[in-house]
Amino acid sequence: QVQLVESGGGLAQPGKSLRLSCAASGTIFSFYVMGWYRRTGGPQRDMVATISIGRDLPDSIKYADAVKGRFIISRDAAKNTLTLEMNNLEPEDTAVYYCNIKRLRVPPGYKSDFWGQGTQVTVSS
Repeated sequence: QVQLVESGGGLAQPGKSLRLSCAASGTIFSFYVMGWYRRTGGPQRDMVATISIGRDLPDSIKYADAVKGRFIISRDAAKNTLTLEMNNLEPEDTAVYYCNIKRLRVPPGYKSDFWGQGTQVTVSS
């Protein structure tokens, strides 16, 4: 019902920047949370940044403590894209980054959680 495709990952040196993009398509509905998560090992994906979107409401943004002040999440509603600007990268930022959407207030029986395929980010000198 929702498709997410990430791009922009790669290799960067510490202190440099990368920009990740996520293209969304499908039936989103009016209320949802989109965000970036990362996985360094095991099945868990840790929240990096999220943006909550509601009809006729201001967007609400949250960041993980580890990236606050360095990363910026934004969306382009016209292009149906989500962007993560990653600044002052650290080796600890190395991970597979995933785009995620959680649809809110969905009808009963509808799936609400969707993930992209992930994009590798490696920070190394």
